[in-house]
Amino acid sequence: MATLLAPEDKIAVQLDFPDNRLMIDLVGSNGAHLAQIEQLMGVQIVHRGNTLIVHGEAAPEAERVLNALYARLEAGKQVSMGVIDGLIRLRADDEESGPGDQEEMFPGPALEIRTRKKTMEPRTDAQKAYTRALLENELTFGIGPAGTGKTYIAVAVAVSKFITGEVDRIILTRPAVEAGEKLGFLPGTQDEKVDPYMQPLYDALNDFLPGKQLAKLREERRVEIAPLAFMRGRTLSNAFVILDEAQNATTMQMKMFLTRLGQGSRMAITGDRSQVDLPRGVQSGLRDAEHILRGVSGISFNYFTATDVVRHPLVAKIITAYDAEDTRREAERAEREKR
Repeated sequence: MATLLAPEDKIAVQLDFPDNRLMIDLVGSNGAHLAQIEQLMGVQIVHRGNTLIVHGEAAPEAERVLNALYARLEAGKQVSMGVIDGLIRLRADDEESGPGDQEEMFPGPALEIRTRKKTMEPRTDAQKAYTRALLENELTFGIGPAGTGKTYIAVAVAVSKFITGEVDRIILTRPAVEAGEKLGFLPGTQDEKVDPYMQPLYDALNDFLPGKQLAKLREERRVEIAPLAFMRGRTLSNAFVILDEAQNATTMQMKMFLTRLGQGSRMAITGDRSQVDLPRGVQSGLRDAEHILRGVSGISFNYFTATDVVRHPLVAKIITAYDAEDTRREAERAEREKR
């Protein structure tokens, strides 16, 4: 129950929650959850027993966030820093898209991807659209900056479909493009040389599958992680196939990969056009695919921006700064060409 305690210029809302146990989880360890809401929404929250008093212009919005979090706890779900960040992002997206039914404006994420170890929920509208595309389309592109969850969400959907028996295998691949060091000069076997390039894919899989099960599945080759070059000549049937770092695939590699799609399979292709490591003058296959395949039925293109970054908040600021600099340089280049 909420009570408005002050006039509009000094808004304060009081919320009373009956369950002491849920209240502990709502507040977070040492008040961490409340502190996060204060920082992200520009409000001040006073905690007294089972009562929260929210001060600030955004108090009504913070009230809806807190009520949604409490309802989540009542439903037996967890509240974490990531969940709070996602709810606030979705609330901001709702406001930008226009007013709606006040009771439905902040229902929380509607999508849940269940795996053996955890449940993944999209945190932004772009992530929700991408997740739906992965569930509904046979070929899905996720394009945008680092930290937006492109690969992580794709791996979660792949594991979910594997668990339910919709696919028999998961195949994860990425181009082993050298960025500073030559593979031939690195010590170890070919697998040991390639493994560092594949580590982000291992990390994502470990988040969704128990270690022993993942090891067994890899031994049985029901889960494969391999460089893109290893895909040549194969037909990938009844599999969920993910091509990560696709901006580093050449046009020929991209065509080769796309034509591996077999019956009963799905493909997800993720990439960041601002981080191409190909030699100068070599066209990115991801850019070509965007141009050639746009409008083809059954293929979904999904785009992310810095506002979808779900890593440290500084990552979004860094990406925005680099994008602004790229825009400035492009404008200068165009100006020089005019002269």
